This record gives sequence, structure tokens and C-alpha cells, in this order.
Amino acid sequence: MKGMNILKKKFKSSLFPVTIILISLVVGQVVYASNIEPGSEDDPIVTLSYLEQKIQQLKYYIDENNTSSNESETNDSIKNSTFEVVELNKGKVLIGEAGTEIILRSGQATAITSNLGGLSDVTGAIDLKENEQVPTNHLIIIPRDDNRGIAALENCFVMVKGGYKIN
Repeated sequence: MKGMNILKKKFKSSLFPVTIILISLVVGQVVYASNIEPGSEDDPIVTLSYLEQKIQQLKYYIDENNTSSNESETNDSIKNSTFEVVELNKGKVLIGEAGTEIILRSGQATAITSNLGGLSDVTGAIDLKENEQVPTNHLIIIPRDDNRGIAALENCFVMVKGGYKIN
């Protein structure tokens, strides 16, 4: 029994320092945690305010980058999506880029083709061959960028959608 009393005394005497050390560790962690700003790199918990701040920064960044690039794209798409009325004088040639649409509104013009084919007359459902008369008010499509177009036999008005040049 005497050995048991000695063990109890040693246990009680060592319990006090262990308790003091544990309390010190807990107090130290609380003090350290109170000095960390929520949402910072030292704080592993992400708060709602931190997320909202980052989302606002991201929205601002996206808006700034989209505004500058969208303006030029919008102008190009509007320009290429509407018909432009062009006066084509006698003897002049209108050469279209691939996908250009042409409607002869008045006057007379002939087709300029390439060895790869003619002009696609969508309205008449035919392929216009070299020097063939272009009918008025028919939708003509330039299929490739290979110097196809129309030549004015007299002063003409045409509607053009897409890229072109006049020679």
C-alpha cells in the first residue's frame, strides 16, 4: 500500500505542471488566432466577405477587358451584316471576297468567274458563267476569294454585303 501512496503523490505532483503547460498552450493559440485577419493567407477559413471582395475584383477585371475588345467586334459584325448601296460606273469591276453577297439593283453587269467555277445565283438557283448577264434583283454569292465579281456594262447600283474592292 505504501507503494500506491507514493505513486499517487508523484501523479499529483506531476499533474500540476502538465495542467499549466496545457492551459498555456490553449491561451497561446487563442491569442495567436485573435491577431489573424479573417480571410488572410494565415487564416484557413474563407469568409463570405472575402469571397464577395474577390468576386467584385474579378467582375471589374472581366468588364474592363470585355469593353475594349467588344467595341471593335460589334462594329465589324454590324458592318458585315448590312447591305451597302454602291454605285458602279460603266467599265468598273466589283471583286468580292469569299461569302460576299451582291444584288444588282439597276443597270447591266456581267459575271466575272474563275477556273474553279462561277457565281452562285441563289434566287435563280443557277451558276453564272463567265460574261453571263447578271439578272437584276437576284442574290449573287461569291463562293471563294479568287477574284470573282461583276463587271458593269453601264452605270449600275448594287447592294453589297461583305468585303469587296472596285477596280
